[in-house]
Amino acid sequence: MEDYKKRLALAIAETGALFMDSDLVLKDGRPTPYFVNMGKFKTGRLSLELGSILADMIVDSRLVNEVDIILGPSYKGSSIALATTISLWKDHGIDLMFEYDRKEPKSHGEASTSKSMFVTGAFFDGCRIVIVDDVATSMKTKYDILNKIYQEANKLNIRCHVKGLVIALDREQTVPVYDQHNRLVLDAKGTNATHEFVSRTGVPVFSVAGIREIFDFLYSSKIPLLVNGTRRPINREIMENINEYFKLYGTD
Repeated sequence: MEDYKKRLALAIAETGALFMDSDLVLKDGRPTPYFVNMGKFKTGRLSLELGSILADMIVDSRLVNEVDIILGPSYKGSSIALATTISLWKDHGIDLMFEYDRKEPKSHGEASTSKSMFVTGAFFDGCRIVIVDDVATSMKTKYDILNKIYQEANKLNIRCHVKGLVIALDREQTVPVYDQHNRLVLDAKGTNATHEFVSRTGVPVFSVAGIREIFDFLYSSKIPLLVNGTRRPINREIMENINEYFKLYGTD
């Protein structure tokens, strides 16, 4: 297991970004035995550590040779993009631009006429972009940011090449299943959201780590995790429940 994966596992355990509790529910309504909230990386040290982890992975995968701009979708992704570019310079001597989007177009100052949906103005003709974000579940926000990038490129009459999407933690979870009345069907296995994203967009997806290898590492190393409000190592019963959950809702 690569060093940056171990550092991610230790960081999300330390911060409580990864925690387990009863009666947890995902945004789509499905139950889940665990939740991930990367907003827990809320100090300078932790932000820099997350950026360093992503930077190491981007360099290790050689993706760094194909990128001019690190872009993070607002809001969490914006701080991740900044921390990643700082770490690329600090740890690897690689100076890249960073960018992030607005929720609404700016209509004053330098953007009075352009009404740009992006903040730093980093885009240029032929630029190569890598998107960074915290987790991957349904991929909806990833489709949204791609649409924004291509709309901005069209408005500026330039070409932007999205070379990859880098995720800190892949939940390795299928998309929800709905019946003919658009009602959520529980205990049903949907399609692989990441594979579907790659197929539809042509943008490759990279992750620092998948959630199952994170759980395996924490379990085998007896690293304490926040479980039902108490910090303790994961036992065999918990791991069996996690594995059963992934048999139902996890990707193959």
